[in-house]
Amino acid sequence: MVKLGTDIQPRNYQGRTLSMRKANPAGPIYPDPCPNMPVERGPSDAGVGAWVPARKHKLIHDYLTASRHAWSKWPSRVFIDPFAGPGRIQVKGESLTREGGAVVAWRALAESAPFTRMIVGDLNPDRVAACEQRLEALGAMVTSFVGPAEETIDQMVASTPKGSLCMAYVDPYNLSLLSFSMLQKLAALKKVDLAINFSTMDLQRNADLELDATRARFDEVAPGWRSQQFAKSASKKNLSLDFFRYWYELVKGLDFKFSKELALVSNDQGNEIYRIAFFARHDFPIGLWDDVAKEPNRSFDFDR
Repeated sequence: MVKLGTDIQPRNYQGRTLSMRKANPAGPIYPDPCPNMPVERGPSDAGVGAWVPARKHKLIHDYLTASRHAWSKWPSRVFIDPFAGPGRIQVKGESLTREGGAVVAWRALAESAPFTRMIVGDLNPDRVAACEQRLEALGAMVTSFVGPAEETIDQMVASTPKGSLCMAYVDPYNLSLLSFSMLQKLAALKKVDLAINFSTMDLQRNADLELDATRARFDEVAPGWRSQQFAKSASKKNLSLDFFRYWYELVKGLDFKFSKELALVSNDQGNEIYRIAFFARHDFPIGLWDDVAKEPNRSFDFDR
C-alpha cells in the first residue's frame, strides 16, 4: 500500500470508498501518419504501460472535450507540452501503436475548437521532429523546441500569443524534472490551466533520501522544502504528504486554484505511480476537471 495514499483520507461517494480498476487501453486507434518516425516504447523499449493511454491520455482528452465550448469562445487557443516525446506510443504487449499525449489533445478539440497553436518540446531532436510532423499531418500549427524543459519553457511562453487561452500539460519522466521555476514561467500566462503529472512513486521512494544536501534532487521541485519544520522533524512518517502539501501551496501561490480531485494513475500491477494535479485560475475549469477526474480516483481534503 502506498503511504501517500493512506496518509490522506479519502472521501466516500454514495456511501462507499472508490476502488481502482485495472487500466485497459481505450478509445479509437488512428493510423500513424509518420510510420517511419520514432515511437515511445518506455525506458526498457518493451512498451509503455496500459495506464498511459487508459488513464493519463484519456483524462486530458475528456477534460478538453468537456471544455470545448469554452475553448470555442477564444480566437487564440494554445496547448503547451514541454515533455511531448515523439507523439506516438506503443503499449507493452501490443503490436500496434497509439497517439501520444499532444496528438490526443489536438484531436480532442479538432472538430469543435482546434488549437490555433501546438507548442511542443523534448530533449531529443528526433522525437521533437516526429511529434511536430505527426501534428502537422493532422492540420495543426506547431512550434517546437529542443532541449531541457526548464530551458525551453522560456521560448514556449514567449511564443504564446498574448491573450491566448492555454493549457499546459506537464508530464516529466521523474519528479526531479518538475522544476518549480518552469511552473513560475508558465504562470506568467494569464489564462492558463495546468495539468501536472506528479510522480508520487518517486516521492514516496526517495523523499527521506533527498534530505541529504549532497543529493537534493527535489530542491528544484519545491524550493526551500528541506528548511521547513516537517523536514526537520524527527518523525518522517508523513514526509511525502507534507512535501506534497508544501509543493501545492507553492503552486497555489502563483495565483492558481487547485482541484482536490487528484486523478490516481496506477501501473499495470495496481501500484500508485502518479497523481495528476490540476490548477486553474477560475472555478469553471476546476469544476470540469472535478467531473472528469472523479472516478475511480479519490478526492482529498488537504485543509483537514
